[in-house]
Amino acid sequence: MLRRAVLAGLTAGSLLLSTAGCGGEEAPQGGSDGRLRIVAGFYPLQYVSERLGEENVKVTNLTQAGAEPHDLELKPSQLAQITDAALVVYLSGFQPSVDEAVKLQAKDKAFDVAPDHGDDPHVWLDPVRFAEIAGKLAERLATLDPANAGAIRARAGQLQDELHRLDEEYTAGLRTCARRDIVTSHAAFGYLASRYHLTQVPISGLDPEGEPSPQRVSEVAALAKEKGVTTIFFEALVSPKLSETVAKEIGAKAAVLDPIEGVEEGSDYVSVMVRNLAALREALGCT
Repeated sequence: MLRRAVLAGLTAGSLLLSTAGCGGEEAPQGGSDGRLRIVAGFYPLQYVSERLGEENVKVTNLTQAGAEPHDLELKPSQLAQITDAALVVYLSGFQPSVDEAVKLQAKDKAFDVAPDHGDDPHVWLDPVRFAEIAGKLAERLATLDPANAGAIRARAGQLQDELHRLDEEYTAGLRTCARRDIVTSHAAFGYLASRYHLTQVPISGLDPEGEPSPQRVSEVAALAKEKGVTTIFFEALVSPKLSETVAKEIGAKAAVLDPIEGVEEGSDYVSVMVRNLAALREALGCT
């Protein structure tokens, strides 16, 4: 209740700032430059929005580079960006502060990329599902920008082709492997594992900052040793200590499997997915 009250107060303040402070110089579509203003909750949503809109959109990512998107706490300036946006692209259940802001001030201009994701929000790690999201978002953007609707749909087709080729690479690359169990620091790879017939063994649950019990760590270590696991995966934005501990216990190595919640400069969704495939093939002994 306290958090909701604080957010509501910030929202009211940001509304005043956005209307009084801006002087009305920018309309939701981007003002003088004519670009559609989009706010994205975190990197994959920024990526797909920019691929679809290209030069016709201005996309603001609420999650700073190198930050864990789950833990995002919105600043008043970010609430103002949500208020002023033509579209807020978010994933319900993934970033509670964004969910709350959408509920309070952006219900009529929000696009939930995967309202039916269940307990696991990491839908973008399945290229086929991500392609479906791209198609649905393209239709929403086309209604907001009818003058560029044809170009938006064409870009969606190009992106979907890329994602389906990526799916084919994963299918072929993971078809014949010595092992099919992937031990991960937290349960971010359920959709990817399901798509390519792998078994995810997470040390901790969906929360990357969650602390597993000593019993859980021992259970995972025993299972990994029994299955002949050679690699324990950790994430780029989370401390590797837990994975390194399990790896040391069973004589394996620790390596990155990136959930692509953010990327380094020079990388993008596709390039990181390709690196993930290489890491999986090495860890699983694929031929």
